[in-house]
Amino acid sequence: MRVKKVFNNNVVLGVDEHGAETVLMGRGIGFQVKPGEVVDADRAERRFVAKTMPAERLAALAAEIPLGVIEVMEEVVAAARGRLGERISEHILLPLADHVHFALARAATGALIEYPLKWEIENLYPAETEMGAAALEIIERRLGVRLDETEALPLALHFVNAQIGSGDIAATMQMTQWLRVALETIGEDLGVAIDQRSLDAARFITHLRYLFLRARDGKQVRAADDQIGEAVRNARPLEYACAERLARRMEELFDWRVGREEILYLALHVSRLTAQPDRSEGDRVDV
Repeated sequence: MRVKKVFNNNVVLGVDEHGAETVLMGRGIGFQVKPGEVVDADRAERRFVAKTMPAERLAALAAEIPLGVIEVMEEVVAAARGRLGERISEHILLPLADHVHFALARAATGALIEYPLKWEIENLYPAETEMGAAALEIIERRLGVRLDETEALPLALHFVNAQIGSGDIAATMQMTQWLRVALETIGEDLGVAIDQRSLDAARFITHLRYLFLRARDGKQVRAADDQIGEAVRNARPLEYACAERLARRMEELFDWRVGREEILYLALHVSRLTAQPDRSEGDRVDV
């Protein structure tokens, strides 16, 4: 692998014989190295492949963050993977470290940031919020700095972002706003109080996350049998109508098309989320 650009003594951007770029980090890996020279890849303690941003921008980001912060965030990422699953990959490491680097700088000056969507994040993503709080504990233990409790919120969004495969925190915040609107719509339409920390609510929110991403990317789920859709509409007319309203609301907010297959699956999730124990077995639709 040859050096394409040296960012500092610890960070270089390398390129292989196929033109693939990799950010290499390691103490002294860039010392007295010039572009075009062969880099000793064995000296790289960490490697990053750009997924959601240009490789050169990723390398510049890595060069700005102290290695000590990156090492602490490696522990955070490992802990998050243990709690939240394998979707928490190494790709989240630098964005997390970048956020914490600036949070530490703010803490040194006593500056605080008021984060929006506090209620939504805490209630819609309880597991991720708890992991955000655990990350603050790790940071305090390793670096001796206690960040403000509100810093758990943006960390939680990074964990959500990693799980849904979105590289854009702004899109994740937009999705979070939509989830709140969706739950409010269901409550209004069906007159139910939704326990947002229940298993059914967690499943519903997960479904909405992926619906949001599919709609944003113009993707559709596999077509369902029309008879199934008609059976759900007849057995659960209120829930189906609510799903149609959710779809229209999404189209109004984001100018996206939500297909009838998505509406069918939405109706099934709404039905499970709002199911009442006194409903008769004959009304049940299993798909």
